[in-house]
Amino acid sequence: MIADEAGRGIFKGRILVAEDAQKIEAYQNSRNLLLSNTAEIDTKPELEIYADDVKCSHGATIGRLDDEALYYLQSRGISRSNARKLLITGFAQEIIDALPYPELVAQMSAMMQTHMGDAP
Repeated sequence: MIADEAGRGIFKGRILVAEDAQKIEAYQNSRNLLLSNTAEIDTKPELEIYADDVKCSHGATIGRLDDEALYYLQSRGISRSNARKLLITGFAQEIIDALPYPELVAQMSAMMQTHMGDAP
């Protein structure tokens, strides 16, 4: 999830493992990016496990653009605006590319490109 300006995002993910669902593996991860001091993201991953023989885990991160990465890109002649676009697009595209449906990947990639403009 990416939030900017006064944007607010809420993620509530839940993995439910029934009692008869033995020997399964499940992982849930929520990665989030704040682009301003006024944006907010609330994330709450949950595991509800009723089986004994499972491997389940979850994780959540909320962060900002890396100042060192911005500096590095700028030191290579990329404007601050384009450096931000590159980092934001890279963050989003990694998530989009992990989607299991090629049609959805294409649609989300096109939406991202339209929203971000012509990122270098």
